Amino acid sequence: MGIKFVGQIEKVNGKELSYSEFVETYMVKNQPVLLTGLMEDWRASRDWVLENGKPNLQFFATHFGKSKVQVADCGTREFTDQKREEVSVSELVDRWLNDSSQKGDNTSTRIAKDERFLYLKDWHFVKEYPEYIAYTTPQFFCDDWLNLYLDNYRMHKDPNIYSEDNEISCSDYRFVYIGEKEYSSNLQALWLECIQEQNEMIFVPSGWYHQVHNLEDTISINHNWFNAYNLCWVWDLLLKDYNEAKENIEDIKDICDDFEDLCQCNLAANTAMLEVEQRLNYNNIMIDVFVDSGQFETVNAVTDLGQLINVNWTFRFLLAGMNFYDFFIFLARICFANLVQVCYQLRDKESLVHGLSPTIHHLTLNLKSIRKVALKMKSMDGLTRNRGLHLDFRKTLDNPEFLKLCMAWEKTYGVMYNQQKCDHHSTKSLMCDIKDLDIIRTLSSQVSTPEDLVMFIDHVITKLAVFDN
Repeated sequence: MGIKFVGQIEKVNGKELSYSEFVETYMVKNQPVLLTGLMEDWRASRDWVLENGKPNLQFFATHFGKSKVQVADCGTREFTDQKREEVSVSELVDRWLNDSSQKGDNTSTRIAKDERFLYLKDWHFVKEYPEYIAYTTPQFFCDDWLNLYLDNYRMHKDPNIYSEDNEISCSDYRFVYIGEKEYSSNLQALWLECIQEQNEMIFVPSGWYHQVHNLEDTISINHNWFNAYNLCWVWDLLLKDYNEAKENIEDIKDICDDFEDLCQCNLAANTAMLEVEQRLNYNNIMIDVFVDSGQFETVNAVTDLGQLINVNWTFRFLLAGMNFYDFFIFLARICFANLVQVCYQLRDKESLVHGLSPTIHHLTLNLKSIRKVALKMKSMDGLTRNRGLHLDFRKTLDNPEFLKLCMAWEKTYGVMYNQQKCDHHSTKSLMCDIKDLDIIRTLSSQVSTPEDLVMFIDHVITKLAVFDN
């Protein structure tokens, strides 16, 4: 089957769209949308673009020139990926400008001559330059469990591979891409299409193929995240990778002291490799900081998993070098953070006059989505046995990293529902206060297995039902 375009991606003014409308129309229905009107005040829109609409490469060389980045040669394959090398941003800019001056701007001629196309990929810009606020995450995409968690915890700690600079341990999923004007190969499928103009962003839903053709040299911000609406996708992919990892070493099962532990180690390693080699699209928001003549976007209408050719800002999930244990701990901490916010909301007695607030309903949705995945995890042998996975909710409340996570969680839902922010001291006070709440005092705080987590959530939801009546 050849390329067949079956429609255009809808374009919507983001300023005229409410959060609930975005969720109901696009996130729940898993539909793409092109959003406008949300980037005018971004620092990246000012600093990274010249007056003629071209990328301000010299700005990057001057301000971020010492950063080491991964640069792909899009014309050369190496194993399952494009050939990559690590260079400084200054070196990349020098090469880029030198190539442009020597070869001119005739893209079709460069392709015919099989000349290289440079593409800076996966630059963890936000993590590396936290003080430089390149962009502000729009309200629609704030509910970002992945990066909120990774800003406070490391996803996977293995003494054999752990280091401060190890991306398996400490990467986030907010990238900057810089790509030359280029053509890209085509997947055989049914496609929706659009031209993503300067200062526009595109939402690519879970499980959709996505492909880009740069009409001009392009800088893009790629923000990858997931939340309650696609949490099950995450577990399904992790389980698929686990089964593959287990099958690959099945022949040594009888001679292995702890076969399950080896499977989990391989799973963490394999999912880290997946991040580099096979970017499976979960939810993708694509934001082009500038495109002089536009960026041609094609989004596949088939909802099977597929290779992600190029992204800008995405509702998706890259598995972050995790295994079942890491994912379970992640779920438990996210569950605890949601419960803290529920307790914070319950302190406001006036908001309970007419039942639970929209924020509490959203937090309850989060808990139910975690419960649904925990139920799926109950049958997994590696999670039902005692492997030292003990989390105590009351002790977690005293953890400084968890306090920071809760503050970020509170800020996020404050933005989403236009609520007043709390400060550091009131959050610490809340941690002390909620230990005495009935919803907490009657709670079994020990969580060691998915079954414990299900019981924990059931208790919370039962208590919340009392407030809602």
